[in-house]
Order: sequence, then C-alpha cells, then structure tokens
Amino acid sequence: MEPEEFDSDVLRQFVVAFKKGKLKPIVKSQPVPKNNKGPVKVVVGKTFDTIVMDPKNDVLIEFYAPWCGHCKKLEPVYNELGKKYKNEKNLIIAKMDATANDVTNDHYKVEGFPTIYFAPKDKKNSPIKFEGGDRDLEHLSKFIEEHATKLSRTKEEL
Repeated sequence: MEPEEFDSDVLRQFVVAFKKGKLKPIVKSQPVPKNNKGPVKVVVGKTFDTIVMDPKNDVLIEFYAPWCGHCKKLEPVYNELGKKYKNEKNLIIAKMDATANDVTNDHYKVEGFPTIYFAPKDKKNSPIKFEGGDRDLEHLSKFIEEHATKLSRTKEEL
C-alpha cells in the first residue's frame, strides 16, 4: 500500500480490495527485454512466472548478481551451455539478476550467488538445486541431462 494521502477511508478501501483479491502485488522488476532470442533467456521479475514456471518447458535458471566474481567467471561457460542446448524445444537456459528483480516463487531460494536451479516441466514447485559440482560445461551439461524430462539428443550409453 503506497497511498499519497493516508486516512481511515484509504485504509478501509485497501483492506476491502485485498479481501476481494483485487490487489496485485508490487514486483520489483527490470524492464521486460524487447529482444530475448539469445541462447540464454533473460528473466525479470515480471516474466518469472511465464518463463520459469511454464509447464511446457524444463528450465535451468541462474540467479546472479552483476558484481559477483563467481558469476562473472561463470558467464562465458553459461553462454556456451545455452548455445549447446539452443535447439532443444523443451529446454530453456535462463538467467536472472536477483539483485534487481523479485523471485516470485518461494521454492526458489537465493542465498548466495550464483544460485542455479533446474525446474522440471512437471515439478515446478520442486526445483533441483545445482550443488557440489564444478560450474563448468561438463558438470552443468551432466546435471541437465540427468534431470531433463525430454531431450532430443540421444544420451550416450556407457
């Protein structure tokens, strides 16, 4: 609630609108990118639900901070990962500046940078956090292939 003038009538109107479900939450968000056709999709607060929570696609999402050294080191590897999987119809490689955008789902906890989650298309509220592996092309690819619900490329047999 951000009224210009505050009195009991303004508060009453706010509470009534809230109870009727007519209020929309204020979401911190950068502007929606005009061109988002690159191998790594840019997610902002206003597009989190439409991209990451889309039940038609698996999504690998990196939450980063522009000032983070680990994130800067990961960026070329992550771009390479996006290029590797760019032809997959049901897989999106995405990133979000978590310092400038709200994460609108409580299942995606960002406590450090970078934080990477895999959101399977059929389990959006049970994302899998990337932990304990090197953040290189090999380990990130293995993580994707292990958790993806459908990849068109054939998996290598041992």
